Amino acid sequence: MLTDLKVKVGPQFYRYHEGALDTVPQLLEEYHAKRILVVHGSLSFEKAQPFLTFLSDERYRFFYHSYTGECSYYGAELIADQIKSHEIDFMIGVGGGKLADLVGYAAHLNDLNFGVIPTLASNCAPWTPLAVMYKENGVAEGKTEHFFRQAAFLMTDPRLVIDAPRDYFIAGLADTLAKWYESESILRQEKLQDEPFLELAGATAKLCQEAIMRDSVTALNAMDNRKVTPEFVHLSEIIFAVSGLVGGLGDKYARNAAAHAMHDAMSKFLSNSHDFLHGEKVAYGIFYQLALEQKWSVIDDLIPFYQDMHLPMSLEQMGLYPEDTDILQAMVQFIDSKEKVHLIPIAISEKTLHQGIEDLEKYIREQG
Repeated sequence: MLTDLKVKVGPQFYRYHEGALDTVPQLLEEYHAKRILVVHGSLSFEKAQPFLTFLSDERYRFFYHSYTGECSYYGAELIADQIKSHEIDFMIGVGGGKLADLVGYAAHLNDLNFGVIPTLASNCAPWTPLAVMYKENGVAEGKTEHFFRQAAFLMTDPRLVIDAPRDYFIAGLADTLAKWYESESILRQEKLQDEPFLELAGATAKLCQEAIMRDSVTALNAMDNRKVTPEFVHLSEIIFAVSGLVGGLGDKYARNAAAHAMHDAMSKFLSNSHDFLHGEKVAYGIFYQLALEQKWSVIDDLIPFYQDMHLPMSLEQMGLYPEDTDILQAMVQFIDSKEKVHLIPIAISEKTLHQGIEDLEKYIREQG
């Protein structure tokens, strides 16, 4: 029986369908909110405005804060200043993944209830009670802030989400795909059997993987035509909501492993990696973890999907392979320092982590 499992299932209330945002005032009433801070981006907020009819509700006083574009400690301080100066009693985040992380973290620091309205499907940030921290220049801090506070609500409208850039959706598919490939071998260990929440986490991760491999092309076609279809709704919901259940139910045993550790290392040590989206770096990270596990046949199975989605498969392919060996060594040391990597049931050392990078580069190069 596990004694270190922390189950944090997700937001207290969830809706995703046309007209779902009309429910927001009911939630604000539930929390007796009166003075509400709306944290938002720029272009995404403009697109969201027609769906945010509750902002004209005269029962509430709304204040607005445009975030810097990064989930940073500085950004959290700015929000804290807004909360104090306007005597805010509820917060709503409208935007993408970094904004969702920032709002959740700031709410945790300021003992505030909050809701999240995603404007795109690119990761599970709107669902999960954690924040991946960055500096204001976009460089990763190399750390994630975990907290227990869950969103009061997560709601959005597929007509809003479908209008987002397709690259972000593809990145979201890759980030969600990692849920299965990072957790599968960890959860299969004998010592983790007969744990009901881990069983649920594994089943949810597999559900995500199967849906993505089956419906991605159809969902992208719908997105290109700006036509809300069942496939698009299903996959976008899997990206920003259902996938968050994997780590919520499975905690560290199903949240992430080497694929995300590689993403973090790239973001910290390879400045040019900022040109790639979170999910694109995780996509490479999936192949990296599979290389560590020597699962070359699984990589073979995934290559056609990666090619269809134009996802990166190697550092060389991304133009990111470092010429300076010290940088590569720093990345390896950083990855080795992460507990989550050592949950994978294989021998992990700086030597094997370095070898995994080299083996993958060679293997992808040989694919032509």
